[in-house]
Amino acid sequence: MRKRPEASSSKSKPSNAQEPSDDDDTTRNSNSNVADASGSITGRRSSRRSGFVWLILFGVLVYSSWAVYYYQFESLPSPLTAGQAGKRGFSEVEAMKHVRALTQLGPHPVGSDALDLALQYVLAAAENIKKTAHWEVDVQVDLFHAKSGANRLVSGLFKGKTLVYSDLNHIVLRILPKYASEAGENAILVSSHIDTVFSTEGAGDCSSCVAVMLELSRGISQWAHGFKNAIIFLFNTGEEEGLNGAHSFMTQHPWNATIRMAIDLEAMGVGGKSGIFQAGPHPWAIENYASAAKYPSGHIVAQDLFSSGIIKSATDFQVYKEVAGLSGLDFAYTDNSGVYHTKNDKIDLLKSGSLQHLGENMLAFLLQVAPTPHLPKGKAMGEEEKNGHDTAIFFDILGTYMIIYSQRFASMLHNSVILQSLLIWTASLFMGGYPAVVSLGLSCLSAILMLVFSIGFAFLAAFILPLISSSPVPYVASPWLVVGLFAAPAIIGALTGQHFGYLILQMYLSNVYSKRKLLSSVNQADLIKLEAERWLFKAGFVQWLVLLILGNYYKIGSSYMALFWLVPPAFAYGLLEATLTPARLPRPLKLATLLMGLAVPIVISSGTFIRLTATIIGIMVRFDRNPGSTPEWLGNAILSVFIAVIVCFTLIYVLSYVHLSGAKRSIILATSVLFGVSLIFVSSGIIPPFTGDAARALNVVHVVDTTGSYGNKQDPISYLSLFSSTPGNLMKEVEQIKEGFSCGREKIVDFVTFSVEYGCLTYEDLDNGRGWSDADIPSLHVDSDTNAEERITKVAIDTKASIRWSLAINTEEIKDFIFTGDSEELIPLGNKTSIDGWHIIQFSGGKEAPRKFELTLFWAKESMKSSRSADRRQMEDQLPLLKLRTDVDRLTPKVERVYKKLPKWCSQFGKSTSPYNLAFLSNLPVDF
Repeated sequence: MRKRPEASSSKSKPSNAQEPSDDDDTTRNSNSNVADASGSITGRRSSRRSGFVWLILFGVLVYSSWAVYYYQFESLPSPLTAGQAGKRGFSEVEAMKHVRALTQLGPHPVGSDALDLALQYVLAAAENIKKTAHWEVDVQVDLFHAKSGANRLVSGLFKGKTLVYSDLNHIVLRILPKYASEAGENAILVSSHIDTVFSTEGAGDCSSCVAVMLELSRGISQWAHGFKNAIIFLFNTGEEEGLNGAHSFMTQHPWNATIRMAIDLEAMGVGGKSGIFQAGPHPWAIENYASAAKYPSGHIVAQDLFSSGIIKSATDFQVYKEVAGLSGLDFAYTDNSGVYHTKNDKIDLLKSGSLQHLGENMLAFLLQVAPTPHLPKGKAMGEEEKNGHDTAIFFDILGTYMIIYSQRFASMLHNSVILQSLLIWTASLFMGGYPAVVSLGLSCLSAILMLVFSIGFAFLAAFILPLISSSPVPYVASPWLVVGLFAAPAIIGALTGQHFGYLILQMYLSNVYSKRKLLSSVNQADLIKLEAERWLFKAGFVQWLVLLILGNYYKIGSSYMALFWLVPPAFAYGLLEATLTPARLPRPLKLATLLMGLAVPIVISSGTFIRLTATIIGIMVRFDRNPGSTPEWLGNAILSVFIAVIVCFTLIYVLSYVHLSGAKRSIILATSVLFGVSLIFVSSGIIPPFTGDAARALNVVHVVDTTGSYGNKQDPISYLSLFSSTPGNLMKEVEQIKEGFSCGREKIVDFVTFSVEYGCLTYEDLDNGRGWSDADIPSLHVDSDTNAEERITKVAIDTKASIRWSLAINTEEIKDFIFTGDSEELIPLGNKTSIDGWHIIQFSGGKEAPRKFELTLFWAKESMKSSRSADRRQMEDQLPLLKLRTDVDRLTPKVERVYKKLPKWCSQFGKSTSPYNLAFLSNLPVDF
């Protein structure tokens, strides 16, 4: 009965206006309605939540996330037969016949006999489509031979290089109505490449794309009589050598001026759902795709990552945008990305339903855009975009519906949410006063500690992994291992960091409540815990609000995720937790608040987060672009930090519930056991890091080195170089090969386009049946050297047996150059860029490509060098003027023996900068 007068008198005090409301969850006006409050909070048990319930809840959230990923990325349509698809539909069964035929040819790089056979196969299939087309449809087949050209891209993977090509062949298939002549002036390009790298048969990259295009063109040939626009299918070659096929078509083919939009099909894995990872810059194509596709798939997150350069790759779409000024769409398969450019890019790993998914989406899209008379006019797309046309924000929901909205609308929406959030927080803190401000700061501190500890624990696991495992990346063959190796310590760290923040916040709130001696110590302790829990939950709002502000400021399309992780939890909190009654004391957060708040974010983003993690794991196979140049733990560190950040940002709401449950110890124990078991699996070798289907990427190259012998009788050094772009030493591989390899960092091999800092070499038995002759050795010969007003040097280059080579020009010495082949100027003066002081020319061509070239060098003035330090000048004096590597697609006897002895869990890895199995190194010194 004493409390009623106290409560009554407290209402008359003006200081009540300064006390925080329940909206803020700050220090409460505990002087009012205490009797009612004490009835709802009776004893310590009322503030505790069942640990068992929490563990079940956590399991439900994890399972829901996995279910979203599986439905969004793993569920594929059933393949259709020709009978089921009909004459106008898409049949995966028919498309797979094309994949099988192309992969049976084995690797077919540019200049190979196998590529000639692949071209003949595609040409025959195109001619058959022409024969069976609808009688009102005109199908035109062109075997296009591209003459020599030079492709100089200003951004991305090939910046600082000039990509020169010659003697390339493409197959171009144009489908248009016979009785609508204007359709030929407006075309939609659908493009992919036939060629592969030398190390793979290319089932995914990109025989699957070629097969989809052939089956698409067969179906389109039955529909096109109603089109207003032509469809051009380009089956190009030279993509793997630097996007040369697309460049030669867009600069040399007579139909290139009619193209208004470009669609590129690619693969960075083998099968799965082919999703859009680049779109625009004009939003017209993505908007029509979203409305037409049966199984839409695509995320601007992938586009943001790709354009940032984090993913080191390039596609023909770059040529269509940068050189031709076109807008459009870029699709790619990304399943099992670890097999990219290895022997495991094979038809056996191509998932059933993959081609059906892409084929049906593309068919529906083309049938929607081809009949429209409103197709934007090519380069006008880019002009409109420059004049204020918005780029598109896009993402799919569970692979069934795609959301599209403009960057302008995104900015308006984000600004609105940011402004409202800041107003609410400002008003809330003003009403709560000083205690509310401090409580907010301490709750944000807990989020920071959560992030720091989580990253620290995961990073520590990444650092020790190479010390206990036979491979620094032991999870490549079993990606689920990262849950135990990195996610488990990240969760322990997140909980530890948040717990410290929780204790600090408790101490502060305890100090605030101790000044109000109106509740029993038991009830007061409960109130403090409940108050701290609410502040930790709301720290998640602040965390995602900061991300939204940053993303909105830099116009990052992926910031839509921050919006979904901020608004639904805040809405659930406001609906179920907040109250305008200042008298009510803190209550335990409802589980319904968590479930309602996280439902939308999990559906929107959990599948994408899991897919990104799988993609990063696949990239680890080819992480070390200059073998041995990065610490073995670095790849793990990047992956672990990514996982830790995802854990902290997505579990911040969930972990705030843990402190009032008995689950804290159970979580730490369970995750510790998971981490320990994972370490045991890895260190003991129970789970191998690589398998026959998930191989380590390495290369075996027979090197013939004549560097340093210019002007003297050539006495080449011949050796085998074994190196890997997958982090880790090569001791296990060398033990199994047993061919006298010695491994270490003593000899750095400079392959012009990259260098091997760590590798294995052998000089044994290379003169017996060596597999090459002196006639194969390229030559660099100075024809003239004049030094009047400026120094000009002419160098003759003969690549002998090679039609694929790389030349590096020292741009510290040479300010410009002219490159000529077969009396044709391929690279004119001007507009040269360089990387690390070198401009690189990469050449690839067909069998009739030229072998003799002339390089005219214009020297820089001496004053450019004199300003540098003595140490820098001494280092530069040791560098050659030119470096040349020529590649020959030939297995020498020694390479063949080693290749046969390679462990099954190893595969050669190919890319545009990789040497073939036989490489010749030459150079021209500065003082020749």
